[in-house]
Amino acid sequence: MRFDLIAADDQDGKALRGLGTYGFINGANGFVVGALGAGKQNLEEYGYRMEQIVLSATDMGLGTCWLGGTFTKSTFARKIALKGAESMPAILAFGLIDDETQARSGALRLRVGGDKRLSWQTLFYEEGFDSLLSREKAGEYEPALEMVRIAPSASNKQPWRIVQTDQGFHFFLQRTKGYRSIMTRLVNIDDMQRLDMGIAMCHFELTAHQLGLKGLWGLQDHKVELPDDLTEYTITWIKDLE
Repeated sequence: MRFDLIAADDQDGKALRGLGTYGFINGANGFVVGALGAGKQNLEEYGYRMEQIVLSATDMGLGTCWLGGTFTKSTFARKIALKGAESMPAILAFGLIDDETQARSGALRLRVGGDKRLSWQTLFYEEGFDSLLSREKAGEYEPALEMVRIAPSASNKQPWRIVQTDQGFHFFLQRTKGYRSIMTRLVNIDDMQRLDMGIAMCHFELTAHQLGLKGLWGLQDHKVELPDDLTEYTITWIKDLE
C-alpha cells in the first residue's frame, strides 16, 4: 500500500464528473491517491490509512472529502503508476474551505444527513447483540467508542457495530441492505463499507492511544451470535490486561 500527493488538472476533473453524485466536488486542486495490493482485509487497512491522512489534514485546517470509486483507468492511476495487480478504491480531495457554513449546508450533505449520527444504543453492545452497552459500562473506552460513533462513512450509513466482551471489543460490519448493488452501479465499487470499517478502527485506536489504553488488533473466536445475515465479523481490539 502506498499513497501520493498530486495536483489536479483538467483531466482529473473529467474523471470526477464521471462519478455521478460525487461530481459535486468543485475547486479542489489537491488530491491524495493510493495504490492497494491484494490481501486479506486490505480494504479495511486502506480505509484506516486514508482516514489517518484525513485527520492530519483536518488538524492543519484543511477541508477534505472522501471520493469512493474505481479509478484504475483514470489519470489518477497514471500519476501514481498503478500496477496491474493494484487497485485504487478511493481518493481524497482536499483544500482550503472557502465558506464552511455554506459547505455544511450543501444539498448533497443535507440529503445524506452529513451532520447526523446514529445513537450510542444502536451501535454498541455488551456480550452479545441482545444487550446494550451503556457509557458507564464502557468505562475508560467510552471516548474511543464515541469517536467511532461520530466518524464519517460512505453515505453516512455508519455500518459498524461493536460488542464488548472480556476479550476486548469485537468489530462487526452490518451491511446496509441493497447498498452494495446501488454503489456498484454508481461508482463501480461493491465494498465501500469495508473502507468504513477501517475508518472506525482508525478513530478507535488513535483515541485509545491518546488515552494511554494499550491493545492490539487481531482475529478472535468471538462466540457472538450474529443477529442477521447482513452482519459479519471484521476484527477485535484485544485489550492489554497487564
